[in-house]
Amino acid sequence: MHPDDAYLELASAHSFPVHEAIQIGGKYVPVLRDGTLLYVSGQIPRIGDQVHFVGAVGSGPHAAIDLAGARRAATVSTLRALALAKAALGSLAAVRSVPRISVFVRSAPDFTQQSEVADGASEALYAVFGPRGVHTRTSVGVLQLPKGAAVEIDFVFGVE
Repeated sequence: MHPDDAYLELASAHSFPVHEAIQIGGKYVPVLRDGTLLYVSGQIPRIGDQVHFVGAVGSGPHAAIDLAGARRAATVSTLRALALAKAALGSLAAVRSVPRISVFVRSAPDFTQQSEVADGASEALYAVFGPRGVHTRTSVGVLQLPKGAAVEIDFVFGVE
C-alpha cells in the first residue's frame, strides 16, 4: 500500500482529521529539513485545539491514563508528525527511513511501561511505511509535558 493511503487509513481509524491545520505555538519550526534528514519537533496528542489524553500514565491513584490510552496518545502524536512530514514533502513516499524517535511519557511514580507506550508510535510507523518504518527509539518517563499531555514524541525521518 502507498504510504499516503496507509496514513489516511490509520488516521481514519483514529478519527484524526487529516485536512486540519496542525497548530503550533512558540518561536520554533515544527519541521526542519537538513539534507536528507527531516526533523519533526515534539508532537503531543492534540487534535485541533484540544489536547486529548491529559494526565499521568499508570494504574495507581496518581494516574489518569491507562496503558491502552497512552498507546493511543502515541499513535495520535505520530499521526500529527506524519501530517507535518507529508505537508513538508508533498508525499510520505519521500520518506526512506525513520532513523530515530524519542518518546516521552508523563508517568505516575510507579509506572514502568514507557516502552509499551512507545509501541503505539512504532506500530503506527510500521503500518504506514512497512519495513522502512522500523527505527531506533528512546522511551523515558517524565514528571510533566506541555499542556499536561500524557505523551510527546519527536521524530527524525530519512528523506529523498
